[in-house]
Amino acid sequence: MYVTILSDKTTTAPTNAFLATRTKNQETHLKAGSYLYFEGDPVDWLYQVKSGVLRLTRILEDGRRQVIAFGYPGDIVGFPAGGLHHTDCDVLVEARLQPYRRSALENGDGDPRLHQELLQSALREISAMQDHFMMLGRKSAVEKVASFLCVLSNRVGEDVDSYRQVELPMSRADIADFLGLTTETISRTFTQLRQSEIIAINDIHTIVIRKPDALKGLSLGSRDD
Repeated sequence: MYVTILSDKTTTAPTNAFLATRTKNQETHLKAGSYLYFEGDPVDWLYQVKSGVLRLTRILEDGRRQVIAFGYPGDIVGFPAGGLHHTDCDVLVEARLQPYRRSALENGDGDPRLHQELLQSALREISAMQDHFMMLGRKSAVEKVASFLCVLSNRVGEDVDSYRQVELPMSRADIADFLGLTTETISRTFTQLRQSEIIAINDIHTIVIRKPDALKGLSLGSRDD
């Protein structure tokens, strides 16, 4: 989702069976904790998320991790940068993926409708990345967290009774590395939102939005951390 605790890469690389499945353009299934690709790998395939959740990350030069995006159903991941993957991509929630050859994006010799859909998806990614950069640089901690919850609510939230419920398959550390904050700040901000009765926290992975208008107002505001 372009609102997009690392495992040992040597034990989670794609298996030969997985590679064989991809060559047939068939739907691919990956378990939580496995990797789809790594930063620097050649890009031969793009992937549309059919179910599950992916996490796209990079390790900065100083060793810190940046979560670039979360891939939700409907998203397409794997767009190349200079012909290579520019992030690692691992699975947070068991996923079904539809692979498409990279050539389907780069030329119109195949299915023109697929080419257009992939192109539009690439443009949406660029726009979402620009929004992410603005969020990282210009918003306070409360505004960042509120924005994150609003996007998730609109994208994958479910109505439960009279409230909107959002599942968070990612950890607080993932959210922190996505928003450019510390894990402590994320936890403190969630507590602040809960004490203000804007959200309720059913468990570590379930947020109930009690006051959606207030949450949206915070996402657009300019209050200090």
